[in-house]
Amino acid sequence: MRDSTSTMERPALAMAVAMLVLASVCGGFPGASCTKVSYDDRALLIDGERRIILSGSIHYPRSTPEMWPDLIQKAKDGGLNTIETYVFWNGHEPRPREYNFEGNYDIMRFFSEVQKAGMYAILRIGPYVCAEWNYGGLPAWLRKIPGMQFRLHNEPFEREMETFTKLIVNMMKDANMFADQGGPIILAQIENEYGNIQGSLPDQESATKYIHWCAEMANNQNVSVPWIMCQQSNDLPPNVLETCNGFYCHDFKPKGNMPKMWTENWTGWFKSWDKPDYHRPAEDVAYAVAMFFQNRGSVQNYYMYHGGTNFGRTSGGPYITTSYDYDAPLDEYGNISQPKYGHLKQLHALLTSMEKHLVYGQQNETSFDDKVKATKYTLDDGSSACFISNSHDNKDVNVTFEGSVYQVPAWSVSVLPDCKTVAYNTAKVKTQTSVMVKKESAVSQGLKWFWLPELLEPFRTERTGSLRSNELLEQIVTGADESDYLWYKTSLTSGAAEEFTLYVNTTGHELYAFVNGKLAGYQHSANGPYLFQFQAPAKLKAGKNYISLLSATVGLKNYGASFELMPAGIVGGPVKLVRADGSAIDLSHNTWTYKTGLYGESIQIHLDRPDLEWTFPRTVPVNRPFSWYKAIFHTPAGEAAVVVDLAGMNKGVVYVNGHNLGRYWTSYIAGDMDGCHRCDYRGEYKTWANEEKCLTGCHEIGQRFYHVPRSFLNAGGLNTIVLFEEAGGDPAKVNFRTVAVGPVCVDAEKGDAITLSCARGGTISSIDVASFGLAKGGQCGAYKGGCESKAAMEALSAACVGKESCTVSYTDDFVSSGCEGSGVLTAQATC
Repeated sequence: MRDSTSTMERPALAMAVAMLVLASVCGGFPGASCTKVSYDDRALLIDGERRIILSGSIHYPRSTPEMWPDLIQKAKDGGLNTIETYVFWNGHEPRPREYNFEGNYDIMRFFSEVQKAGMYAILRIGPYVCAEWNYGGLPAWLRKIPGMQFRLHNEPFEREMETFTKLIVNMMKDANMFADQGGPIILAQIENEYGNIQGSLPDQESATKYIHWCAEMANNQNVSVPWIMCQQSNDLPPNVLETCNGFYCHDFKPKGNMPKMWTENWTGWFKSWDKPDYHRPAEDVAYAVAMFFQNRGSVQNYYMYHGGTNFGRTSGGPYITTSYDYDAPLDEYGNISQPKYGHLKQLHALLTSMEKHLVYGQQNETSFDDKVKATKYTLDDGSSACFISNSHDNKDVNVTFEGSVYQVPAWSVSVLPDCKTVAYNTAKVKTQTSVMVKKESAVSQGLKWFWLPELLEPFRTERTGSLRSNELLEQIVTGADESDYLWYKTSLTSGAAEEFTLYVNTTGHELYAFVNGKLAGYQHSANGPYLFQFQAPAKLKAGKNYISLLSATVGLKNYGASFELMPAGIVGGPVKLVRADGSAIDLSHNTWTYKTGLYGESIQIHLDRPDLEWTFPRTVPVNRPFSWYKAIFHTPAGEAAVVVDLAGMNKGVVYVNGHNLGRYWTSYIAGDMDGCHRCDYRGEYKTWANEEKCLTGCHEIGQRFYHVPRSFLNAGGLNTIVLFEEAGGDPAKVNFRTVAVGPVCVDAEKGDAITLSCARGGTISSIDVASFGLAKGGQCGAYKGGCESKAAMEALSAACVGKESCTVSYTDDFVSSGCEGSGVLTAQATC
């Protein structure tokens, strides 16, 4: 049949067809930009052009959808061009084939926000993620599947892993989220840090088959962007790219024709209940980044750029606090953390300006000793960009390079975009330090507390619970991690009243023991092996007696070879009643009845159901285990982040308007560590082997403040806080606070611009210090003395007081008589 379309119409028709084809692969609408991603040994190629990637990790479940646009924009304003996140399997599939993609698990909305911001994205599916996340992100229900072996070559695990991976990939494809569809995703990851544990797995042949299967399965998804595997140096499958994780990756050398990529630059460290707060100095993070790009690096991601909060039960690993602040450039609440954010922002701007030199330039190195070198990147047009690094941790050096002398402080890198002038040195922080303060809110006044006891009676006998066994079962498999709590219940008949010691050998994190309905004792394990031997007095009566044991976990193991096989609960026991003469009754093979969870969880007390009759006594019971409390409060005014101070409580869970803010354990005091007493940015940063430094919070409550996102609150209305107190606390001491910038400080040298800034609409109320001689050894907010500069004080006061931010140039006029040679001017203001 002949084509009846006229010659005049054919070009228009061809154009229409082309536009339809374009629309089908570029975001679903004409004009969207299709992006081809490839790579060579220097960099990722975006549409054939080598690019440097400056990325930051923001985990969508550790914040809220309402926070995402602000977090992503701050990352972009900080000089990043890419956002990276893991995908959290156990949050998305809490039960087999029951999926959750709502609220802070709305991953499609998260990537849409990244796209709206005009940024790239890195999709780390895993689906094992580690991430200090419960069970490393793997659903506990996998353990119930016959023949299941985690992260080894076996059909049950690979089937489930492939099913979930395909689900995520297809969701992204359907939403046109991959780069060739006009979306932001330029890299995808499969598995995670497998090389770190592969050699310790029980079956090396199975491990090798598994990791190669992972790569083949991923590549079969046809996502048209490169797949990466981090920390997979020794057994790297074909068609995936190797990347590095750690505090430093400048010495990392990928195999073959691959760019040098750093998927995790740890900006700080996670916190456990028994540990103080970790801080990695801004100078050291900047040093690591500059060293990486000096040594041919091209893709760098901060882990974390925003750490956030471990909301709910599934988002914290064993003994990990609810806070996942990570000392990141954006703090737990989304505030800019200075000086880290600003110091890195300045470095990002320079690296971006040097992009062509870094990815196309010819590299030449000049070594001055084994720790001092200069690196020059030269383009064909003759222009060049340079770095001079000094990796001595205790010695400043003078370097003569291309006819000029440069003073390079210890453990620092100088960046010379034109190979002549030092535009930036990683050890010289010119950004302000902001001290965040938590101010008590007026809504805390007059809180009225209601009370309900946890209903324990049904659990003190064998009446509740459908599962029975003549052995002591493992908690994770038995309860599928549906709750932190699992009841073990049994009975025995005694011919006479008798006194015993109840002895329980447990691998759980906590244990409460009830004998005939009365609490006999409580114990929790140390953070580490989690094994402990429980003992408590037990009085039996003549006749039938009931033994009820409540085992509790505080997050599940998330890392290590065969981590999923670390047991929890009273698996195997033994459980014995021991007489004073040493003779014993072994209950281990009694008939045990099992029940997952607490009664209050089953009826969802945290939702403040209207049919519940809360008691409003004149005096609220305090220090009473297994109690529920609630109070009504107004939303704090303003835009500042809101936290609830739980210093008066002990251990439990906190909810606001039905949202689970996470576990609290305010009775846990952080131990003393040497790192609380020394801090120097110079030298390798470590968080192990007793070499920690720059810690704060020794001898203080492990975590006292808990984030209440404003999207959880009713604007201008009333809100409900519900506490489940497990061990006994005093709700009268609970209060609400807002987080705001307090003191701000900056050090400046002659010719610098002194910039001071408050946040979220705050204004500078006073200039408190403008002095020389204070730059070392003091803390922002506590500066005083020194050689005061009256001229600087007057200039800063005139320009800054009453303003949200201000900038004043440091001129010769600031140097007061007698202060000559001091050099560094310190300014301190109050917001």
